[in-house]
Amino acid sequence: MKKQKRSSENGQSMKGEYPTEIVNPGERLNRAWFERDVLEVAPGLISKILAVRTESGITARYFITETEAYRGEDDLACHASHGRTQRTDIMYHNGGRLYVYLVYGMYWMLNIVTGKAGDPQAVLIRGLYGCPGPGRLTRLLGIDKSFNGEDITTSLRIWVEDSGADPVFITGERIGIDYAGDFWKSRPWRYYIPEGSRP
Repeated sequence: MKKQKRSSENGQSMKGEYPTEIVNPGERLNRAWFERDVLEVAPGLISKILAVRTESGITARYFITETEAYRGEDDLACHASHGRTQRTDIMYHNGGRLYVYLVYGMYWMLNIVTGKAGDPQAVLIRGLYGCPGPGRLTRLLGIDKSFNGEDITTSLRIWVEDSGADPVFITGERIGIDYAGDFWKSRPWRYYIPEGSRP
């Protein structure tokens, strides 16, 4: 996979309306794909296809354009840095499940658990093509608390497909984690497609 890096700049969001084009469905990513280290899975999700089936039976597909990696109890920006709690329990399961939580009392955050059971890691899905922002995309997709713990390797309503794309992406600092301190704030664990580029 090709990479471009800039260490401390924040990426700019993709612009434009939500895409109405149809992308051809690809192969669903399996359990083994998500059971790898989050620093492999998070960049690997760039340009993959997030598929969501609506209650009416229609499947919508979106290219993933931005992710962030959160890597275990040692990562002070990760929820698991406080240990295993009722909230973070799902992060201790094997990769391929969803970790969904509410921020500011109004925005659901969509995360995919990675790694092996007992090693709490997760990828925050920050952006889709035509839909920047983690709170905005969950509203678009209809993601709520009922998705917490969902197994996306077997789910009939949400999963991730391979697109066959070989994207160029940028790495940068994660957003909104000043509380974690300078070391963890400066980890280049955010991955995103440059503005103006297509997946």
